[in-house]
Amino acid sequence: MRSDASIILQTATRFLVPLLLLFSVFLLLRGHNEPGGGFIAGLVASSAFALYLFAFDASSTKRLLKVETQLLMGLGLLLALLSGIIGMVLHGQPFLTSQWWSLYVPGIGELKLSTPLLFDVGVYLVVIGVVSTILLSLAKVEE
Repeated sequence: MRSDASIILQTATRFLVPLLLLFSVFLLLRGHNEPGGGFIAGLVASSAFALYLFAFDASSTKRLLKVETQLLMGLGLLLALLSGIIGMVLHGQPFLTSQWWSLYVPGIGELKLSTPLLFDVGVYLVVIGVVSTILLSLAKVEE
């Protein structure tokens, strides 16, 4: 824990980070029907981790992330690529052709899944990975 950080900032950060992450998931899930999506949701999530970095330190932020940022980037790229290949493999359609599936979930009702959602999740993970890598790299230079 950093001794030079404000106790007010640290306390506020503990409340704001979960709210920012929840808001980023909201933006991610509403993205293909209204404004939002993987990119802006990833930036909001990254801002939560940046706030945590400013309030605490790089090692605390890495513990909060729980996964290496390079792994997030790779997994995100893999999901985005997979979303484009699904239509090619299943139906012989061009790369990145949208595919939709309806799934009935007891207690929730009909759930619509799609390759655009998979693509948005991939973009979301890439943006979090890239921005967090940059911020953590800059924080190491200062220490």
